[in-house]
Amino acid sequence: MPNEECNRASDPMPVSALLALAMTGFICIATETLPAGLLPQISSSMDISSALAGQTVTAYAVGSLIAAIPLSIATQGWRRRSVLLLTIVGFLVFNSITALSHDVVLTMAARFMAGMSAGLAWSLLAGYARRMVAPEQQGRAMAIAMVGTPVALSLGVPFGTWLGAAVGWRSAFGVMSLLTIVLILWVLAKVPDYPGQARSARMPLYRVLTTPGVRPVLGVVVSWMLAHNILYTYVAPFVTPAGLADRVDLVLLTFGMTALAGIWVTGKLVDHFLRSTVLASLALFALVTVTLVLGARSVIVIYACTAIWGLTFGGAATLLQTALADAAGDSADTALSMNVVAWNGAIAAGGLAGGFMLETWGVAAFPWAMLALTCVGFVVAWSSRAHGFPTGSRTGDMTVISH
Repeated sequence: MPNEECNRASDPMPVSALLALAMTGFICIATETLPAGLLPQISSSMDISSALAGQTVTAYAVGSLIAAIPLSIATQGWRRRSVLLLTIVGFLVFNSITALSHDVVLTMAARFMAGMSAGLAWSLLAGYARRMVAPEQQGRAMAIAMVGTPVALSLGVPFGTWLGAAVGWRSAFGVMSLLTIVLILWVLAKVPDYPGQARSARMPLYRVLTTPGVRPVLGVVVSWMLAHNILYTYVAPFVTPAGLADRVDLVLLTFGMTALAGIWVTGKLVDHFLRSTVLASLALFALVTVTLVLGARSVIVIYACTAIWGLTFGGAATLLQTALADAAGDSADTALSMNVVAWNGAIAAGGLAGGFMLETWGVAAFPWAMLALTCVGFVVAWSSRAHGFPTGSRTGDMTVISH
């Protein structure tokens, strides 16, 4: 990374610019989850079933999956702020169409295109945050840039539900469009611009995938996120035996609050103890699954395990994207687009696997499946001591962390 593109270690952290990236992440997640709390209103307004209304979430996820890698590759040579603004304008346009549309096909198309914007955004944000700072500040910078994710995950659905009840579901999407206008102005005022990658420096996709360390990190992404999403997707039926069917919002709020704490802790540890933090997070999550096997009907156990679960998950995006970008070096944006596919694929697979287990064996099967997947992730991370999750401080040799 050219010296002129990053701050000296002694320079202050560009918090305002990083928070603009965090706001972009918040809009990505909030736009994705907004329909979940508005399905009755959407189905009634458009005269469709709740099941069909729920496909607005599916269309968004499919758009992210399909677009992340090709759009990231297609825009490699573009100025970075131009790409960021393109994604935000995409949210403005397609959320506005969703708010105004009375046609199911047009609405689904708008949701798909909004998902494409998200796929490009997620492949961009982590690498952008790293370019703003010196290598020894990159982990903390990414922790700030990723803070919008747990906020949106914990507050997105209840916020959308409240907003829809207050102003209607169409106005709720209109509010999202207004937020994107504010974000566009924020980016223009505070986020620095950087050149794209020179054609001579670009690596083919297969070479990025075979770069030492990339596949192990993606393997941990898939196993960890699949375990997480089995429980997160079906948290309502899982906590029902403990008598918490009417307290799912409080369970998710507990998760969200401790996830924010997890981001703060990760920001302190990621630059010097990335490997240890990943392994500790996976080990604690495995402990949560074992505890849930034994005490899933206890309210106290549910809340305690949810708190630890949130703490271990909060920094996952920062940890895994930092490890992936470090492994990929100059091809970080391409590798991070693969992360988008792996992450969203795990969300979809978690929904399918959890649904199958719920219908076949019931919620008691969840902790066992989560334990197995978490152990796989732990073994892969533990084994990747040379590349992917190397031993020692990631700031020990600044020459290997380039962009």
